[in-house]
Parts: sequence; structure tokens; C-alpha cells
Amino acid sequence: MSTFRLDIQQVTAGNRTAWLIEDQSVPVVSIAWGWKGGAALDTDATAGALSMAASLLTEGAGPLDNVAFADALRDEAIGLGFDAQRDGFDGSLRALRPALPEAVRLANLAMRSPRLDPAAVQRVRARAVAGARAQLETPRGQVGRAFWAAAYPNHPAGRPTNGTVETLSALPEDAIRAAIARQIRADGLVVAAAGAITADELARVIPALFEGLPEGAPEEAPPLPAFTAFGRRVIEVASPQSAIVFGQAGLAVSDPDWETAQVVLRVLAGGGFSSRLMEAVRVQRGLAYGIGAGLDTLFGQGVIVGSSATDNARVGETLSVTRDEWARMANSGPTREELDDAVAFLTGNLPLQFTDSRRIAGTLIALRRNNRPIGWLNERAERLRALTPEATAAVARKLLKPDQLAVAIAGRPEGV
Repeated sequence: MSTFRLDIQQVTAGNRTAWLIEDQSVPVVSIAWGWKGGAALDTDATAGALSMAASLLTEGAGPLDNVAFADALRDEAIGLGFDAQRDGFDGSLRALRPALPEAVRLANLAMRSPRLDPAAVQRVRARAVAGARAQLETPRGQVGRAFWAAAYPNHPAGRPTNGTVETLSALPEDAIRAAIARQIRADGLVVAAAGAITADELARVIPALFEGLPEGAPEEAPPLPAFTAFGRRVIEVASPQSAIVFGQAGLAVSDPDWETAQVVLRVLAGGGFSSRLMEAVRVQRGLAYGIGAGLDTLFGQGVIVGSSATDNARVGETLSVTRDEWARMANSGPTREELDDAVAFLTGNLPLQFTDSRRIAGTLIALRRNNRPIGWLNERAERLRALTPEATAAVARKLLKPDQLAVAIAGRPEGV
């Protein structure tokens, strides 16, 4: 049996470290970086400020207005972007090797000297408001918002990362600048790179990429409280179908049973047509086109979140079947055959995550954020293949709590 192994190098540049997977087969370099903090540091009144900031960073910087900045990226085929998440803020670039110095210069300029020209702010605000408004026009958009608000009613995780129509419409430019100032700092960084760059070259690039940023690290976001098992919430929406989001507390990323929990969820809800939920809900009963669930990671914690959509008249039966399968897995865990199939998929699928330098750099960032050791992925297949049905069943009992499964429904559901 062949074993897929990664050669991850740790690169040191001053007081910063980066992980690197070097690959000289294609002359492309991807670099990803990120900080803790994120949209959780917005206030309730300024929700969406960091999300707007992420969009505005590439809308002109330093002496370059938005058109000149876009032209500079296009002329060198550079990809540059920023993303605000609930619990962090990320940046990334991708460039051909000869264009890497220009990519680093433009990325640094965007972080250090964003323009926030009034016309750009107005354009980005209009787009953000339109997106927030459109989300509320669909059952799917409304149910997601309701689920997180009920699960974390007194924490920033419970509000939309991108803000609401109300907050975005009233958001002053000063709030956007303040979000940038508190988030984009010289310290508190995790960095990763992949592609046609050596360790020595990366060590020289890192100082240039972050040159001139304000000293210090972003503030710590408030810790995530326990998931609120809120039971059932129904949002009345005039629609022939109901959108459903269901979930419960998961495991901390640091929990030693984290990987085993992923195997359990793969069998229960994450394996497409091979999952128990898809088999029971769609194949056997035709209740919904699709259904699935997995671990959503935020603030170092895992939350099990699933979704489906079905005719209003079938909501009650769909939820009943879902709870039954949840309980069946909690009571007995996966069978030997299910366990072997899930492990074969998870080990066999791993190389596909390392076929593109952008995905590689992003994966390395995720590993670093989760405090994984540098050899963690290389040992993963061996750990998964060592799992037994008994050990997996014990984790299923620990993980899955049918009586704590919270459900949000947007539509006009029947039978609930």
C-alpha cells in the first residue's frame, strides 16, 4: 500500500515562521497568511466592517486608485485577495515566479496603505447591502441566520459575518478603518507557502510582505460559549419548500477524538449517497433531494451543522428520520464495512487536496491554526487505519446527542 507523504519545511524569518511545501514543477508561487480576531471583533453596531474592509483592500492602495491597482494585478496575472471570517482574517496571493516581487509589493501596499476612496466605499457598500438583502429573500438565507443566532445568542458567532442591511447601511468609514487598524498587524501571524520558491527565498519574502505594518497582534476574540441546544425555531416564509439547518455541539479541535469524530460524521452524514442520512432520507423515502452534515470549526471549537430542504408537508417526517439515524449512530457507531469505506475515502482523498498551490497553502494555514504538529498529516493515514469499530462507536456515543439536536426551519413546515 503506497503512502502519501508531504515534505513540509519550517522557515524562519526574524520572529516569524512559515510552513512551506516546495514544488518547482510549475513556476507558480502561492502564499497565504492570517490572524486571529476576525468579524468577532466588530461591535453589534458595526457588524460587517471587517468584511467590507476585506473587499476594499484591493480597491486601490497608496498612489494607485482602484483601476490602476486592478491593472497592476492583471498585467502580471497576480491573484490577491482578503477574507474576513468569524474568528480570523486571511490574505493570499498567487503569482508566476517572475511576478512574485510585484505581487508582494502590491499585497504589502494593500495592507499598509488602503485608500478607501469614497466611490469605492459606496460601491462595496451597495454590493454588500444587496447581498445581505438578497439573503433574507430566500428560506435558505433566513434559516442559516436564525440557526446561528439561536445557537450563540450572546456572542458574535451568532450574527452574520458580513453584517446586516441595517449595520452595513449605517456603517461609517471610520469603522472600516478601525477594523483594518485592529486586525492587520505585524504580529500574531500564521504564514504558509507552496510552489516554486525555496526556503531561503521565502525567508527573504516574508519581511517584505509585512513591512511597515503596525506593531502588536490583533485583540483576542471573546471565547466561544457552549452551544445553545435551542430545540426548534420556525421562521415563517411564504414558500412551497422549507429550508432546514440542524446541529449540535461538536468537539474541540484539540480533542484527541477529533479525527474519529470526522469518520463518524462521514458515515452518518458526509458521504453523499453512501451516508446513512442520504440513504434513509432520499434513497429509501424520497423526502429530500439531499441532506448532509459536518464539523464547522470556529474559535477552536467544532460545531456539527447539517442542512436539507424539502416540501413543507414532508418536514416533520424528514426530521423524524434524521433524529432516528442520529440516535442509531450514537447507539452503535459505524459497522466494520462502513468504517473501512470511510477510512479508505479519507486516506485516498488526501492527495487531491495537494494538487494546487493555493489549496496547499490554505491547508497548511488551517493546520497551523489548529496547532497541528508539522508531521500531523503524514501520520494521519496510519491513525485512521488503526481505528476499530469499538473505538469508533465509543466516540459516536460521546459525540452525538439526539436529544440536543437543534433545528431551525424557514418556510411553512408541517408536522413539527
